[in-house]
Amino acid sequence: MDEGTIFTTMPPEPSSQNPGMQIAVFRHGISGILLHNTIYDVVPLSSKLAILDAQLPVKQAFKIMHDEGLALVPLWDDHQGTVTGMLTASDFVLMLRKLQRNIRALGNEELEMHPISAWKEAKLQFYGGPDGAAIQRRPLIHVKDSDNLVDVALTIIRNEISSVPIFKSLPDSSGMPLLNLATLQGILKFLCSKLQEQAEGYSLLHNQLVNIPIGTWSPHTGRTSNRQLRTLRLSSPLNSCLDLLLQDRVSSIPIVDDNGSLRDVYSLSDIMALAKNDVYARIELEQVTVQNALDVQYQVQGRRQCHTCLQTSTLLEVLEELSIPGVRRVVVIEQSTRFVEGIISLRDIFTFLLG
Repeated sequence: MDEGTIFTTMPPEPSSQNPGMQIAVFRHGISGILLHNTIYDVVPLSSKLAILDAQLPVKQAFKIMHDEGLALVPLWDDHQGTVTGMLTASDFVLMLRKLQRNIRALGNEELEMHPISAWKEAKLQFYGGPDGAAIQRRPLIHVKDSDNLVDVALTIIRNEISSVPIFKSLPDSSGMPLLNLATLQGILKFLCSKLQEQAEGYSLLHNQLVNIPIGTWSPHTGRTSNRQLRTLRLSSPLNSCLDLLLQDRVSSIPIVDDNGSLRDVYSLSDIMALAKNDVYARIELEQVTVQNALDVQYQVQGRRQCHTCLQTSTLLEVLEELSIPGVRRVVVIEQSTRFVEGIISLRDIFTFLLG
């Protein structure tokens, strides 16, 4: 079911393998594909990659990210002659909170004057450990272009990040070590193209989600999961939504009405809409609701589609949906009421595939 259209799948032929054996066979096949392919198999031959100078003012950096539709961007350090970090939507959230916690009214001077590098250092101090000690800056997480796709996917999953910079194994005359960014969506798109060639060999692809241990589920479904399924109402404070996104280290939360039916999904990257025309400077986060924040998002980018599926959808259908550029999760809903039953993210998919 997606935007009022219902897709039904014919039940698969009975399999002679038990579910545990099906999963084992499927994982073995997936590992074989990913182990024998490198990042060059998923990186496009030609693409645009934005990189920001670490000395760029924070305000200008966030405006560029908004205008270019970027949720994160690599940072170039001229002194070190390399990429040293990433600027993300999470940084924007933390910066806004720091400014609005100040006693004085929110002003633009801190965003106008402070370079990204200064903000990164200040963040380590401001958001330090429980004893007040500053957090030590960790080396930039990256992969090499010679790494196989299993190692790349595991690097993203284990570090709970959405993408990872790819460094060239051998330097070239350009002096730029960065090749591109690797994402789980890019790896999944490549994987789906391979599976389509041999889909009949993996019976698990035609199993329904209800029979597969994957995703995050509502307790009422009777299914267990490692994470707690979070949902919020349209009237919930935006700050509560941001708290959950940062604390749970998830990228999105389903937004529901009073009956628990899906209305939209608020993603961490949606916060970038507040960078347009300096909206963030004219609001107070404590007084903004999720509905207000979504209205700003709609004004900037228009209404968007919620990607959904049913518990009776097959694993193959979900994989193909998540391989679409820009889709990072599907919300599992009850067919007639659109009640939120679960959510399946790209991270869930690869944690299951490589488990």
